[in-house]
Amino acid sequence: MTVAADSAPGAASLVQSVDWLAIAPPVIAASVALIVLVADLFVGERHKPLLGYGAVAGLVAALATLVPLRAGDRSTFCLTDGSQACSYTADHFALVIQALVLGGALLTALLSVGDTRKLPAGEFWFLLLASAAGAALLPAARDLATLVVALEVASLPAFALVGIKRGDRRSSEAALKFFLSSVVATAVMLLGVSFVYATTGTMHLTEIAARLDDVPGRFSTLAEAGVVLTLVGFAFKTAAAPFHFWVPDTYVGAPLPIAAYLSVVGKAVGFSGLVLVTVIGFPSYADVWGPALAVLAALTMTVGNVAALRQTATRARSAVRLLAWSSVGQAGYLLVPIAAAAYSSDEQIGSTVAYALMYAVVNLGAFAVAALVARSHPGNRLSDYRGLYATRPLAALAMGFFLLCLAGLPPGVIGLFAKVTVFSAAVDAGLGWLAVVMAVNVVIALYYYLRWTAALFTAPEAGTQSGTAPQGPGHRVPGALTLAIVLTAVAGITLSGAPQLILRFAAVSLF
Repeated sequence: MTVAADSAPGAASLVQSVDWLAIAPPVIAASVALIVLVADLFVGERHKPLLGYGAVAGLVAALATLVPLRAGDRSTFCLTDGSQACSYTADHFALVIQALVLGGALLTALLSVGDTRKLPAGEFWFLLLASAAGAALLPAARDLATLVVALEVASLPAFALVGIKRGDRRSSEAALKFFLSSVVATAVMLLGVSFVYATTGTMHLTEIAARLDDVPGRFSTLAEAGVVLTLVGFAFKTAAAPFHFWVPDTYVGAPLPIAAYLSVVGKAVGFSGLVLVTVIGFPSYADVWGPALAVLAALTMTVGNVAALRQTATRARSAVRLLAWSSVGQAGYLLVPIAAAAYSSDEQIGSTVAYALMYAVVNLGAFAVAALVARSHPGNRLSDYRGLYATRPLAALAMGFFLLCLAGLPPGVIGLFAKVTVFSAAVDAGLGWLAVVMAVNVVIALYYYLRWTAALFTAPEAGTQSGTAPQGPGHRVPGALTLAIVLTAVAGITLSGAPQLILRFAAVSLF
């Protein structure tokens, strides 16, 4: 085949080169997933924890390969016709999101090490690594086919992870709701993708952007329908209202580390895909997706915060349910800069990335403390956190810091600065009404975040043992769980002391 190409003068080569370093992060995660799955067949029950440490090592290796890629100038799987359209691009946007999702998967693994005794270890670690591989592939995808495949590789293992607690009715119900909603989202998105392909004749996002500028009049309605349906599909993935209904029950029914994973990594996957199709693929239809995303942002943050406000302290698993509704509200904030990009410039996307990085660190930290409390209080009620400072002062201080970051109050300076960048994006784009809606929602969120924070330092009621952990060797806190809390707390404090480490993303173009 190569000889034939060489023998024809002027013929374009059909052979694509592969930049193995560029694709190393998702490839390493996928390879370690397969290794763990095979090793599970030969490892005895006593040595099953080694699989978890192997998964952690694999994620650390995948993160390490991002360092030589930091220039953000690599692409691979490119067309050979001179169009410079590539299917995989390791630019700064891709690298930042890959760092976020692989870091989130690593912290999820730390939360899970030593706490998978009742779960099938081999399957658990394989599914987590496989999902992380898909999540790492998606932000670098630059054609619709790769984008959809990466999204499903990230999502399909997550269905199984949610329902991995065998014999648990709540876990099975959560997995079913998550699966059905995601299948519908995928079907709608694929219909939209097919419409876009029918009107442009290409899958590459840069080529789609060029051809959508010159769609024949008879195909304009089909192109608009494709854009809208694709956005609806991603709205499901990002848990934007009114497509958010699966979130609270899924988070409550899933193992707590997986709920943390979905709240951060799953959200990052959905938002990075949404950014790619809107800003890179559909810029000529900004008048369609811009107003739609602005309305979705306002609706999502309002629904999430109002629902979180209504959570009662004594309801079983109310702490996880509040974090679930809080994540819906935070999704609304993340949508604001994407909507603003339709009215101003692509640089507004940096505000979404900055906010996502802040949210990932502090939300994973909050889930880590929730996992600690759940070891002594399986009900994980908000009332179980009352007086936590008296028994676990460092955990209470960490949790209070994480909640204040989410609320945007000092000493959580990074949360405040991240919210300011989102406000600025809305105002600069002329979306004053959306900034007002966000301000109202921030005030609503302050109430339930501060109420939870105050409970941590309030004396427990007489006759209760809130925050008290059972003593004994069977109830020791795993070192990996402690490490996860420490890492997130240190990262949050560091970012609050030097917010420019993240906020510089809000001031530059990542593409």
